[in-house]
Amino acid sequence: MFKPLGDSALLVQLGDKIDPAINQRVHALDALLQTNSIAGIVETVPAYCTLLIHYDPLILTFDQATHWVRNEMTRLDDSFHRTPRRLEVPIRYGGASGLDLEAVSVAKSISIADVIRLHSEREYTVYMMGFTPGFPYLGTLDERLIMPRMESPRTLVKASSVAIAGSQTGIYPLDSPGGWHLIGWTPLKLFDPTRESPFLFAPGDVIKFIPLEDDYA
Repeated sequence: MFKPLGDSALLVQLGDKIDPAINQRVHALDALLQTNSIAGIVETVPAYCTLLIHYDPLILTFDQATHWVRNEMTRLDDSFHRTPRRLEVPIRYGGASGLDLEAVSVAKSISIADVIRLHSEREYTVYMMGFTPGFPYLGTLDERLIMPRMESPRTLVKASSVAIAGSQTGIYPLDSPGGWHLIGWTPLKLFDPTRESPFLFAPGDVIKFIPLEDDYA
């Protein structure tokens, strides 16, 4: 499905839910369009099940951008995507680093050690980036860890805090408000505008959390 967003963007919707296969197809299309880009394309932004394409309206019309994407999609193969980077993220669970770890344990009726195990034993895909620069939306959580967002968001969450909400986990790259449940902290710096590549992660990366210590074993 193709939708105009304003006068300089095209939204390509490939699904309507968080699904690894749909997200892989989004990244495959993104990789294909970047490889075969044409004049007037400014930026592509992959998300869970959509790809946003910004174009220069002085060079391309919406119909021309749509025609280009349609043609490329006829050549789309799910195997056409960059090999995902696999990154390890050290994490310190609980204590001052994860103020909500015990609350999650109580809410889900499992031990703190099991919360840590369930969170750290699986690999997560970076489905998309937002809501602050460098924030990775990672999925999906083990069903036993699914939690609703907090009813009253915190006015300040410290940078590098690791949190969960819904079926996702994420890492706050900057000090900011936040309504996710804080379970840990990482020493990694996710966003640094002075680096050649400011963002530590990119959509499609695969993340594995590595506990720094196991105080709750």
